Amino acid sequence: MTKLITRLFIKDAENTGNPAVRTRYGVVSSTVGIVCNLFLAVLKFILGILSHSIAVTADAANNLSDSASSVVTLVGFKLSSKPADREHPFGHGRIEYICALVIAFLVLLVGFELGKTSVSRITSGASATFSPFVVFGLFLSVCVKLWMSVFNKTLGKKINSSAMEAVSADSLSDALATGVTLISIIAAKFTTLPVDGYIGILVSLLVMWAGIGIVRDTLTPLLGTAPDPELVKNIHDEILGYDKILGIHDLIVHEYGPGRIFASLHAEVSSTENIMDSHGLIDLIESEVSKKLGIEILIHMDPLEVENEEVCRIRDDVYGALRKLDSSFSMHDFRIVPSGDFKNILFDVVIPIDYPAPDDTVSAMVITAVSALDTSFIVKPVIDRNGL
Repeated sequence: MTKLITRLFIKDAENTGNPAVRTRYGVVSSTVGIVCNLFLAVLKFILGILSHSIAVTADAANNLSDSASSVVTLVGFKLSSKPADREHPFGHGRIEYICALVIAFLVLLVGFELGKTSVSRITSGASATFSPFVVFGLFLSVCVKLWMSVFNKTLGKKINSSAMEAVSADSLSDALATGVTLISIIAAKFTTLPVDGYIGILVSLLVMWAGIGIVRDTLTPLLGTAPDPELVKNIHDEILGYDKILGIHDLIVHEYGPGRIFASLHAEVSSTENIMDSHGLIDLIESEVSKKLGIEILIHMDPLEVENEEVCRIRDDVYGALRKLDSSFSMHDFRIVPSGDFKNILFDVVIPIDYPAPDDTVSAMVITAVSALDTSFIVKPVIDRNGL
């Protein structure tokens, strides 16, 4: 069914890097959500009246809120596809994350209200009425919600959409909630206890837990998260694959919404190369790698001394001293600036972002270790914490 819907309503469906195609995915997902949830809401309101079940009626209200969530998702995809402008030079892609947050708060609100109503049901002692028709209707609802969860999960992975992932998680929690409600209706055939109310509390907790999960998953990219390790590896492999690129460092990756990734880095070239030739190579790499990986890349060119034997020897010695301090240490931007009888040794020391010692302590360790190599060294390290 998912493949059929994709083939019928999404033109050029495989070109998921195209903002227009992403928008079409969002429109299809939202339209399916609106239609299915409105159908389920009407069905469950009728079933709730027939069974006198607060859990079924509350489940209907949950489906109605899901329909509103689909509208939010639809609007979010439309807005996030807007091109960059003066106020938002990196585009509007993060609107998808904001929409996922709105969905999460709607889910939490529905869960809270359901909990309040269920408590009232228990205190009043009212019970639901068993009906085969209601049982069949709720079973049908569970099947529809499970399909919607798989449908949105599939589309969400296809275009890397947190909003669709949120809808998928919400649909799965709805299926569980309706399943529990179904149990309460069956239980009404065998007891007059207010099982309906207790089940309603359980459903409300399931719904709110799903909402908390969506909030957690959405806040991470909004706050800023580490880039995909596979993407980092691909960037390294692609750029180091070019002749005359000796190394790269200071890679920074920013995500401004799905499909909107910007990266900057420093690429090392021999200081003996013609500067115009090196500049042309960097421009070529930026263009080709950006197109191949589907991201925007900005590269800063760093000259590296490779023919001065003394510089190369001292650089190797310094690197060896760093590795003796800690095998996780590395360095870049190594320079030697003579000053009379002394040599200023300047370089960046790269340490893990979660290295336990403070930067000042690490700097002192490095100065002591490198100074021991030669009394003429004036060591001036810069500590660079790297999470990649």
